[in-house]
Amino acid sequence: MRVAVIGAGGWGTALATVLSSGHQDVMLWVRREELCDSIRESRENTVYLPGVRLPAHLRVTSDPEEAVLGREALVLAVPSHAVRRTACLIKPWIGPETMIVNCAKGLEEGSRFRLSEVLRAELPRHKIAVLSGPNHAEEVGRRIPSASVVSSLDRQVAEAAQDLLMTPFFRVYTNPDLTGVELGGALKNVIAVGAGISDGLGFGDNTKAALMTRGLVEIARLGLRLGADPLTFVGLSGIGDLVVTCTSRHSRNRNFGYSLGTGKTPGEILAGLQVVVEGVRTTQAAWELARQHNTEMPITGEIYQVLFAGKAPQAAVESLMLRSRTHELEEIVQYLRKTW
Repeated sequence: MRVAVIGAGGWGTALATVLSSGHQDVMLWVRREELCDSIRESRENTVYLPGVRLPAHLRVTSDPEEAVLGREALVLAVPSHAVRRTACLIKPWIGPETMIVNCAKGLEEGSRFRLSEVLRAELPRHKIAVLSGPNHAEEVGRRIPSASVVSSLDRQVAEAAQDLLMTPFFRVYTNPDLTGVELGGALKNVIAVGAGISDGLGFGDNTKAALMTRGLVEIARLGLRLGADPLTFVGLSGIGDLVVTCTSRHSRNRNFGYSLGTGKTPGEILAGLQVVVEGVRTTQAAWELARQHNTEMPITGEIYQVLFAGKAPQAAVESLMLRSRTHELEEIVQYLRKTW
């Protein structure tokens, strides 16, 4: 297929290497012209994915028309807050049969839309799929065996995206639960910030295990309210992505949380970063969704207080530990009994 990757951050660059292993006509669109020139000349994205040599036949451009026109598939790899803006930018050149695969993970600020909903609002006539899973660009770009999942409202579109991305080192599954796949990928970033805070405060494995487990319950609880299948959250875009994002040294969200735990403020940390920490924006959107749908999400609520209300991380931990007694998994178990 003739395919373009829109966005040359670490994940977009890694996906361009994946696609180049199975397709000869692959284009990588780079927003900044100076970075585009650097990648073209050095065959490496030294800013966002250093140390990964790009295939010789991968073409690079900063011209959106050149990147999009005539492509059979577009892989969108821009930050979540740029999805709508980017869709509007490339809309004039997208062909009527072009498939769009979104790879960002997050919720849109303000609307609180999932990103496929954002794309359907801007590109209502196009085939849309999403990619999610436990994948760090640093490993995928180096062809370390990895697995992911694609979803779409149309099974044929999901399977077409699966075929597009599958390689001997990047295995892709399909899942029809679009809502669950997107929510799992977005909300795990919130819990990963909490895991980083735990590490920064000097807590141990017990604390992180409890936080991840109860965090998964929160994700599933909100997912249920929004129509997701709870079984999705025990898959690649649920517990798989949660584990890797909460524990890996590559995780931006976990590393951001670690700095919070050591006493830095959100503003101080973000000012020193070149990359996007999706968990910050997603925390606000998730907190708003929880309130809108009357859903109990105590970990998300405390992380929101730390990020946006100046609450001390240690005080947030104490608030969580001193909550009134409750029953594990009660709501989800009741749902499953009704369903089965």
